[in-house]
Amino acid sequence: MQGSRVETLVKRIAEMDRDCLVHFLRGLDVNFTVDFTDEFLDTVTLEHLRHITLAAALRAKEPVHDNQG
Repeated sequence: MQGSRVETLVKRIAEMDRDCLVHFLRGLDVNFTVDFTDEFLDTVTLEHLRHITLAAALRAKEPVHDNQG
């Protein structure tokens, strides 16, 4: 992923609320299992959830589109 796309992704994730982050995370097409429970995603800090979401988005199989989330 190009640097400008990463910056855009970081900014978008930083602006998302918890519900948007969870929706975005669950919609990513990644080559590993994302099997966090709803309880975990509801109780983890927002900053930690953003970190998890960014890490998964950076490893996504397909580019993250601007209209997701």
